[in-house]
Amino acid sequence: MDKPGRRCGRRARSKRRRKKRDNVPQVTLSHEAQFVHLRKWLNERWFTSQSLIPVNFHDTGRGLMSTRAIKANGKVISLPENCLLTTRTVLRSYMGDYIKSMQPPISPLLALCCFLIAERHFGDASDWSPYINILPKTYTCPVYFPDDIIGLLPGSLRKKAAEQKEKFQDLYSSSLTFFRSLQPLFSQPAEKLFTQDALRWAWCSVNTRTVYMEHYQSNYLSREKDVYALAPYLDLLNHCPNVQVEASFNKETRCYEIKSVKGCKKFQQAFINYGPHDNHRLLLEYGFVAPDNPQSVVYVDLEVLQLCYDKRDKQLAQKLLYLKDNDFLSNLTFSMDGPSWRLMTALRLLSLRPEQYASWKNVLLGASVSQEQEDWCINCALKLCNNLIEDSVNALERLSQLKEDTDLSRLEQLCVVESLRQEEQRILEHTRVLLQNLQRQ
Repeated sequence: MDKPGRRCGRRARSKRRRKKRDNVPQVTLSHEAQFVHLRKWLNERWFTSQSLIPVNFHDTGRGLMSTRAIKANGKVISLPENCLLTTRTVLRSYMGDYIKSMQPPISPLLALCCFLIAERHFGDASDWSPYINILPKTYTCPVYFPDDIIGLLPGSLRKKAAEQKEKFQDLYSSSLTFFRSLQPLFSQPAEKLFTQDALRWAWCSVNTRTVYMEHYQSNYLSREKDVYALAPYLDLLNHCPNVQVEASFNKETRCYEIKSVKGCKKFQQAFINYGPHDNHRLLLEYGFVAPDNPQSVVYVDLEVLQLCYDKRDKQLAQKLLYLKDNDFLSNLTFSMDGPSWRLMTALRLLSLRPEQYASWKNVLLGASVSQEQEDWCINCALKLCNNLIEDSVNALERLSQLKEDTDLSRLEQLCVVESLRQEEQRILEHTRVLLQNLQRQ
């Protein structure tokens, strides 16, 4: 570091200028036609801020860069209410009367999905076309994954992904009657417009891009909570787990506002935080993985935990029932801190001998066991860790093979699963070292 008052030569100043330029993306997306049209459309709706510009970042893809320094607790963005797409927008539109006459009422989610599908179909004639045109054409949420890619997810996430696909299928099947009721709005058959692919795109658009905003419950919609608001331009902000923000709808300014707790430097990407989500939830709900996510863990599901069952233990079934009744057979994890307290507690209870029945409750409350049984728990944790590492290595090898000679959409899906597996392998290898050190102690 240069001392105060010390002068630097031209070469040093040149280096500093080069370093500063290197941190600034050289190409923005502001000049692209779709963003020019979007900004014009937003200006007409009273959003005039120029402090955030769209940039294609090498690590996160599309995002927003701040053209000025944002101070601590300063506004990142303030989006006027009439820029937001909500169920109120839909009910006031050409689709409103059809929704109001539907019995039983459709959900707020389905109302937004159908409106997006219709607006995309109307193309440039749509009032919302400048926003629709910048929405992704596809997503990397598991609901898009074919079965072979679903099979490469970690066990607990694989189950949730299958449930997500089933939930989506139920939504589609139960919505067919409403889709047909919209036929008078379109010249082509409604079933050709409201396809599974179209609903999947709209469903992911709503799930991945809406901000949380509570609305008055409409009598024309189902009792499901109406908390969705699609926020054009604002939804280009990417998630960072280490960023703190405050986000809410300001009833005085009638704007949806996001404030940065610590601020943001000039010419850096402005981030928001979706919440304290681990990578399983980020992938399941938003279709991406956050590198070095401090919330990330590796889950130990029951199938893997079985490696530590002593089949000769006559109390095994009773122990498992006791763990289940006390909610100790879920959220068993490894993190960068090693095995979780819940995992080690479950192992300690499994280690107890018949004569230690009276200690079961104390163990769940955190009581220690003998050194011999503690050693057994550490060995079991290491066995679980090694098993998960082997599973991760096999999955990564298969992913590498599948990435060869494949189309772009499938490649993107494979890459996001690969990122998850790599993050989990990093956690597991670190945990293995911690457990091996405990063994030696």
